Amino acid sequence: MDALDIVLHKDKALPYFQPVIGADKQDVIGYEVVGRFKNEEEIISLGSFFQDQSVPEEYRLEMDEYIQDQAIQKYIDEEQDGYLFLNVDANLLVGDGADQFISRLRAREENEDFDMTRVVLIITEHDFHGEVSHLKYFIQYVQSVGIKVAIDDVEKSGTHLDRIAYLRPNIIKVNMDLIDDGSFPDVYREVLHSLSMLSRKIGAALLFKRISTFNQLNYAWRHGARYYQGSYLEKDLSDFVDPFKYKESLKKDFHHFLDFERKKIKAQLTLSEKLNIRLQEALHDLKDQKDYDHIAQVVAKRLDDLCFRVYICNEDGFQQSGNAVKVEGTWEYHPEDKSKNWSWRPYFLENIIRMNYEGRGFLSDLYTDIHKDELIRTYSSPINEQMYVFIDIPYSYLFEQDFLL
Repeated sequence: MDALDIVLHKDKALPYFQPVIGADKQDVIGYEVVGRFKNEEEIISLGSFFQDQSVPEEYRLEMDEYIQDQAIQKYIDEEQDGYLFLNVDANLLVGDGADQFISRLRAREENEDFDMTRVVLIITEHDFHGEVSHLKYFIQYVQSVGIKVAIDDVEKSGTHLDRIAYLRPNIIKVNMDLIDDGSFPDVYREVLHSLSMLSRKIGAALLFKRISTFNQLNYAWRHGARYYQGSYLEKDLSDFVDPFKYKESLKKDFHHFLDFERKKIKAQLTLSEKLNIRLQEALHDLKDQKDYDHIAQVVAKRLDDLCFRVYICNEDGFQQSGNAVKVEGTWEYHPEDKSKNWSWRPYFLENIIRMNYEGRGFLSDLYTDIHKDELIRTYSSPINEQMYVFIDIPYSYLFEQDFLL
C-alpha cells in the first residue's frame, strides 16, 4: 500500500503481539508489539512501511506512536504486568534525547495504572546513522529512567562485539531465520558462541527470535538463550494469552535437549577413555624413548583409526616434535613444524594447567581446524611432567560415531 494511504487511514492500523517466552519458568514474560493494517478483509504487516527510508520521518513517527499508544492502552485495560517490547527507530528519537517519548510514557504512568519500567525498547543499531556515542548517551538515558534496551539483528549487521559491549544493552536479539533448519555454518556457530560469552560479561540476556523449527529452538537453547520468540512457539496474536500456555510443550522440548546432551557427554567420556587406554599402551612401549619425533610418529600409527594428526608440545606451547599427518590414508612426517608455538590459542594455558592438576587427558569441544577447514576435536594428554601430546580427530570419524558432533 501507498504510505500516504496508510497514514490517512491510520484508524485501520492496530497492534499485534508476539509472545516472548522465558527459559527459566517457560512462561510468557512479555510481548513484542508489531504493527498491522486492516486492508478490507486482510490483515497485512506494516514492517515494510516502517523500514522504508523513503517514507517521510513524520509519517513513520506518527504511525509508530499511534500503534504504541493502542498497545499500551490494551496492556493497561487487560491488566498485564509483563514486559512490553516496542520497536523504535533510534534515528527518530535521538534528536530530542527521547524526551518526547519518555514524556508520553510518564503521562500514562501518572494518569493510569502503567509502569514504564515494564517497557523494553528494541533498537536496530546498524540502522542508526549518527555517531555511536550519541546512541550510547540515548541508551544510558532511557536506562536511567528504568526502561530496558534490546539491540536487534546483531548477527546480520556484522556489528563488532566491542560496539555491543560499549552500548551495554539489557538484551541482545539474535535472528534465527537467516539460516536453514539444520544447516548452521561453522562461522555462525562461532559468532553465537562469542555473543553468548559477551552477554554474560556485560550482564545482557540473549533473546533468539524467529524460531520456526525444533532444531532452531534447540540451537538457541544450547547457546544460552534466556528468551525465545517465533512461529514454532506462537505466531503474532491480536490478544494476550495465558502466560503458561506453552509451559508443557517447552518442558517436553527441554527434556529432549537434555537427554541428547547427556548422550553426547557420555559419548565424549567414552571416547576420552578409549583414547587414554590406547595412548597409555603406546606410551608404555615407549617409556624409555626421549625422541619426541619418534614418539609422535608411533602414537599416530598406533591410533591410526582415530586420528589424522599428532604432535607434542612443551608447557610453553612450543612443538617438540614435527607433525605426524595422515594424507590420503598414508602417514607423513613434517619436521618443519617443529618449534611452532601454540600458546596464543584460546584456552591453551588453561588446558595445560588442567592436565597438570587432574593428571589426565581430555577431549576438546568441536572447533574448525585452520588447515582442513572442517570440524574436529583434539584429545590432549600429558606424557610426562613437561610434555603434552595433541591428537587431532577428523570429522569423518566423529560423523560415524553417535553423539560426537
